[in-house]
Parts: sequence; C-alpha cells; structure tokens
Amino acid sequence: MAVAKEKEMEEVWRRRRAWMMWSAGFMRFLLVAYAEWHDAHLEVPYTDIDYYVFSDAAALITQGKSPFDRATYRYTPLLALLLLPNSTFHRCWGKILFSLADLVVALLICKILKLRGVSERLCFICACTWLFNPFTFTVGTRGNCEALVCAMILWLLLCIMSGRILQAAFWFGVVVHVRIYPIIYVLPILVVLDRNYAKMIGIGSRDDDDHDSASSGMVYTLRSLLNRPRVMLGAISGSVFFTLCGLFYYIYGSQYLHEALLYHLTRSDHRHNFSIYFYSIYLNEAVELSVVQRLLAFVPQMSVQLVLVFFFARDLPFCLFLQTVAFVTFNKVITAQYFVWFFCLLPLILPFTSLKLRWRGAALISVWTAAQVHWLGWAYLLEFKGKNTFLPLWTASLVFFAANLLVLETIIQHYSFTPVFQQGMVADQRLKGTKGE
Repeated sequence: MAVAKEKEMEEVWRRRRAWMMWSAGFMRFLLVAYAEWHDAHLEVPYTDIDYYVFSDAAALITQGKSPFDRATYRYTPLLALLLLPNSTFHRCWGKILFSLADLVVALLICKILKLRGVSERLCFICACTWLFNPFTFTVGTRGNCEALVCAMILWLLLCIMSGRILQAAFWFGVVVHVRIYPIIYVLPILVVLDRNYAKMIGIGSRDDDDHDSASSGMVYTLRSLLNRPRVMLGAISGSVFFTLCGLFYYIYGSQYLHEALLYHLTRSDHRHNFSIYFYSIYLNEAVELSVVQRLLAFVPQMSVQLVLVFFFARDLPFCLFLQTVAFVTFNKVITAQYFVWFFCLLPLILPFTSLKLRWRGAALISVWTAAQVHWLGWAYLLEFKGKNTFLPLWTASLVFFAANLLVLETIIQHYSFTPVFQQGMVADQRLKGTKGE
C-alpha cells in the first residue's frame, strides 16, 4: 500500500515537472518577445551587447568574411555558425536557441539527480532553482550563450555517471573549445575514472587486482594511473579540441588564435568587473604588463583549485560546483554572466545539504545578493553619474569577494559528502528530503 502511494506521488510530481517545463518555456518566449518591444521603445536596451556581437559575426560569415572582423568577437566560430539563422531567418533565433538550452539544462539536472536516487519531488524543486532563477532566464533571453555551455557540461557529467566515456570525452573536447574555463574539471574527472570505474563500465583488466608479483611496482602504478578510461578521455577530448582549433586556424589564421584563445589568458578589463583585481587593472591600464605579470593572477586561482580537487573530487558534482565558484571568485575578470556557470551546478548539490531556504540558506542568499547590490550601487555612480568612486568600488569588490568565500565555506560545512560511485555503481541515496537547519 505504501509502495503504491509512493508511486502515485512520484507520478504527480512528474506531471508537475512537465507543467513546470512548459511554463518556463512560455515565460522565456514572452521575454524574448518583450525584448523586441523594449529595445524599440526604451533607452537602455534589454538585449545584451554580446548578442549584437554574435549576430554581426554570423552576418559576416554569410558574406564570406571572418567573424573576427567584428570588433570584440572573441569566441569560437562555432557560435557564429549556430547563429547564422539570425541573418537568414530572424534576429531572435539565437535567443530562442539559448532559451531552449535553458530548458535542456533543467532536464539534465533532473536526469542526473534521478540517477543518484533523488525523489521526483526534490528533482522538481531543484530544477525550479534553475528555471526560475532571475539570473538564468534573463541571461538567456537577453541573448547570452552561457546556457549552451552549461548544457554541455551537464551532459558531460551525465555521460560520465552513465559510463558513456566516449561521449564524455567528445563533449569535453567541444566544451573546452567553446569556453576555456571547463579545463579546470579535468583533474576531478581523471580522479573519478579510476580502476573501479573501468571495471564498472566493462573495460577493466581482469588481472588488475592480481598483477604479477615479479612485475615492477612502478609499471603497475603506471598501468593503474593510465587506465583505458583516462587514456580515452585524454586522447579523444584532446583530438576533438585540437582538430577544431586547427580547422579554424587553417580558415582564419592567427586572428583566430589571438581573439578566441590567447586573449582570454591575458584578458584585463576594469569595466563591469566584480573582481578584486579590477582597481589594479585600472591603475595599470596605461602600462603594458608582461605576459608573466598577467599570468601571475592565475597562481592563487589554480592553487585553490588543486586543494578543492584533493578533498572533494570523488563527489564529482559537488567538486565541479566548488571549483566553479572558486574559479569565478578568484578570476581577474568577473561579470554577472559568469554566475550562470555555477548556478547550473547548484541544483545538483541541494539534496545533499542541510541548508534550508527559510533559515541559513536565506541568510546566505541575502548576504551574497546584498554584496552584489552594494557593488552595483557604486558602479552606477561611476559609470552613469561620472563620480570618482573607484576606491569605494574596489572596497565593494573586496566585500563581494568575502561574500563568495563565506558562501563556499558555509556550503562545505553543511554538505553531506557523497561519492558519485560506490561499490562499482552510481551511489543511490534514495533521498526523500533534507535535514533542516
């Protein structure tokens, strides 16, 4: 009787999830339509400036030119190719595409959580935190491409959890080509792809546990480290990445390398930048810094990444979330769209945390939001009122930096560490709820 009741409730929540998806899709369609009216009648546009950059780059391709002839286009040509219908069909094509990617992200969140044994009710709640997050649905409908990257990252994670290592390797190569930052995920992924993972997906060696006692310990260690899943991930993802880069280098030359790749390694931007480095970048704007000086900012960023991987790699979704928050927090350039990078991973950890919205969770959100609004207030006075607020703005950046660290520390403290793989399979927690604070 209890089992039948449970199945009935699961079906109810599945139907609610379907309605949620349709509602979220309709809301995004209305926002895309509203953007057309807004941009035509109001002074401050709704559409993101990057969307005009994407569209102009796509238009250049239709004319047989390079997308990099459009100033500030610093993305893979794949993005411009995806937006070709902006010129041939309708200028809103890209916004519709990005909004559909938003919906795909929600579906992938549910699939990953179900694979971990999370109930339909919690899947519904977690998907809502993505679909109805103002940051996510406005970023997509304004014409920003981050939802595509989020969808690829979640699909990569789902492929790893499902044992589809070939697909995971292919999409890892693609997503790193589209956006460089997911390269930080390579270490925790390699940690997870150990001998037990190889056996789980049926490609492990039968004599891994009974290796020849006369064989060298170093040889056995190398065989353990360089197992087939890890070699496949490196070979295939590397081949995909370098093939795409080589193809576009052949077509567009050094212009592609500089704009789409090298620019992001030495990027310095003091405008619309939440980073603690922004004031230093502003003060040194007239000084040509060396490549070494520009790259030094990556030292604390990468050091934090190594620490997080060492402690949390086995719980892959949690580790990716922490890495992304830390990467954004310590980055030289932080814009609002970067927050979407970790918002897509946040729903994956919610069922495993004791934080609840009405208590510490709400306080944490309030602190983070207040720190951001505080920064935006000083930025408004600087950019729209022309007041010299650089020092207060830098102080606000420090406050926002501290707020991000507080978020990281609090989430880690209240999280129930749950390795993805246990006893040769995905850990099935069968969670029915979370512990309250």
